[in-house]
Amino acid sequence: MPDRPIALDEYPIHQVPLSMRHVATGDRNAYDRCIFHVMDHSGRALLIAGLGVYPNTGVIDAYATLRLGDRLHAVRASDALTDDRLALTVGPLTITVEEPLARLRLTCAADPDDPDGLAYDLTWSAAFPATWEPHHTQYRGDRLTLEGRRFVQAGTCTGRIRVAGQELAVTAGEWTGTRDRSWGVRPIPGEDGGRAAEEWRPEGFHWIWCPVRFDDRFVMVIVQEDADGHRTLNEALSVRRDGARDVQLGWPHTDIRYRPGTRHPERAVIHLTGPDRTPRELTAEILTSSPLAVGAGYPPADDWQHGTWRGRGWTDRRSYDLSDPAAHPLAAYGVTDHAARFTLDGRTGHGIFEHGSFGRHDPSGFTGYDSVTGEAGR
Repeated sequence: MPDRPIALDEYPIHQVPLSMRHVATGDRNAYDRCIFHVMDHSGRALLIAGLGVYPNTGVIDAYATLRLGDRLHAVRASDALTDDRLALTVGPLTITVEEPLARLRLTCAADPDDPDGLAYDLTWSAAFPATWEPHHTQYRGDRLTLEGRRFVQAGTCTGRIRVAGQELAVTAGEWTGTRDRSWGVRPIPGEDGGRAAEEWRPEGFHWIWCPVRFDDRFVMVIVQEDADGHRTLNEALSVRRDGARDVQLGWPHTDIRYRPGTRHPERAVIHLTGPDRTPRELTAEILTSSPLAVGAGYPPADDWQHGTWRGRGWTDRRSYDLSDPAAHPLAAYGVTDHAARFTLDGRTGHGIFEHGSFGRHDPSGFTGYDSVTGEAGR
């Protein structure tokens, strides 16, 4: 083996007979990353921050976006991956694990050349145990293109956010935080896809990812469906503070009210079923929204995507005007994270209604990629 051991090799944590410098697969799409959502309960602000490591392409990158009014403020950074895998720092963006699964610190250093740019110093504290999401696989034709393992967690945030001459005080009683950790194999740009990549296009894809924090429970719902409504990923759980076994909430069905002429949700009702077969409704009222293809580097973003090599020490700061949907047409074909107020069993909670619906989706009445509400849909 041409390289030397690294610091992590001192610890008995190996899963395969390789240095911790390496992952078990040689697939260039190997990844290990996280995402945080920090939202105020009034719908004024939604901060999304994440960091990713791509060991087989030698890249580490991170991003943060803040939706405040109609402006989206973004910071993105990318660099060469080093052997210090505990240093979760890229440019001005840092994640510090102060207590695993319990407390993390998120910081974005101010830009001395742009005093009005985005900066923050936040402490994310868990309110509930982390819980596993279903093992996720996805194919392109006959080829496995995504295989990921994830856990999700809800908590609170405290600290400060500064941008455009404003300072937002982040308090535990008025803000909610959720986070997701995932690793495995997931497509990154630059791959030679061959015939399957050129010829294969799904008829439709429908996605809901919904972590919600209530005072006494954390609810997690995941739905992925094909064009005909066939369910390929399904989860509905209620997680309790005491660490007792998660309560399964059946096979969720969702009614979504979209903004006319779009696939942008305004309200949703997720129909759940308790263990005693009692019907239960998780209702979401959308407060504010942040398209992940704008600023955050998720496909089909055209200015930067995760895992791409931008050279050493690359940092980019910019802001986007979201008041005109036509200014960002690719956002309509990417997943959007919606901060929402939820109700369940007479209780009010807050969390994320992440949604993407593209192409045909028979249960919603969408007939193709150009189909929107007003022609069809719930």
